[in-house]
Amino acid sequence: MLSRIVSSRQLAPHPRLAAIVARHFESPYLRSPAASGHAAFARVAARIAEADGRLILDAGCGTGASTFALGRRFPQSFVLGVDKSDARLATGQRAIGEGTAPANVALLRCDLVDFWQLAAAAGVRCNHQFLLYPNPWPKPEHVMRRWHAHPVLPALLALGGEIELRTNWRVYADEFAQALRGTGRSASVEAFTVAEPMTPFERKYAASGHALWRCRVAA
Repeated sequence: MLSRIVSSRQLAPHPRLAAIVARHFESPYLRSPAASGHAAFARVAARIAEADGRLILDAGCGTGASTFALGRRFPQSFVLGVDKSDARLATGQRAIGEGTAPANVALLRCDLVDFWQLAAAAGVRCNHQFLLYPNPWPKPEHVMRRWHAHPVLPALLALGGEIELRTNWRVYADEFAQALRGTGRSASVEAFTVAEPMTPFERKYAASGHALWRCRVAA
């Protein structure tokens, strides 16, 4: 089945984006992580510590296909895939249980906002962060549901490392770059062609003839 191109009244970065991002850095995010988030983070805290700075985060990893691809790409690192859906994670967990997944990966069921908050509070640092399944929330009034305009952005950036976001909506990539440049990071946006899709989404988008975009942010 072909996927639909993102449709939105918003044809360029949101005019309030810079002000929204600035406000997030001026006012602390007062939300408290859920008890389930604390429990989930506790399950991987020791392995994160053992990684000794060689941590790669696959944020919103879905079935874990991208986590496994990253595990093969970075064999000396610990690659952690985080997603809140048990149903999606079940596919990857079966592969881990059957011993067919790379040994340097783990999948964690956890709300990403909880994870970023708890990891930042614990002083966790990443080598890389990948956001390969961004939900664009294309309605202009929903801009603050996008990760780069969400109040959790300071925690996300506190984890550090190189960041790569992929999407089939150019505006999303441009906004992400603009938001991070506003925090002093160097960010670039480019179209790219998928030789070997890392995610089911990339495979679907490419098969549907969509242009694919990625934003890369320097550490």
